[in-house]
Amino acid sequence: MSYELDPIAGQWYRHIDKGQLFRVVSIDEDDDLIEIQYFDGDLEEIDSEAWFSMDIDLAETPEDWTGPVDDVETDDLGYSETEVTEANWRAPLEPNKKQARDKLADEDDEDEQDDWDDESTEELYGSEP
Repeated sequence: MSYELDPIAGQWYRHIDKGQLFRVVSIDEDDDLIEIQYFDGDLEEIDSEAWFSMDIDLAETPEDWTGPVDDVETDDLGYSETEVTEANWRAPLEPNKKQARDKLADEDDEDEQDDWDDESTEELYGSEP
């Protein structure tokens, strides 16, 4: 029950029975109104009695918190770069590529060593005994 949870402007909450996410947009103590906005953008004003009767719990800010917000520009989100480049995709693979190259180089060195040993043995003893 939310009887312990006071409304906090900007805080996200979740209806326990419905699973709906919403955040408190504003609190007007003079008129005893709490404005909430659901993740889908719907706004609702409730009084404190309705607030404390709701079965809610605190929730973390959703990953894509822009759901209820209209007209958000990507520049307003605080991201320094929004375009994914080829280097971004390849960067996590670079350590694996280096390990694979090193392993192949080690195997090539061993193969050259084996080839040299076979050739020198053939020269000394002939190809067939």
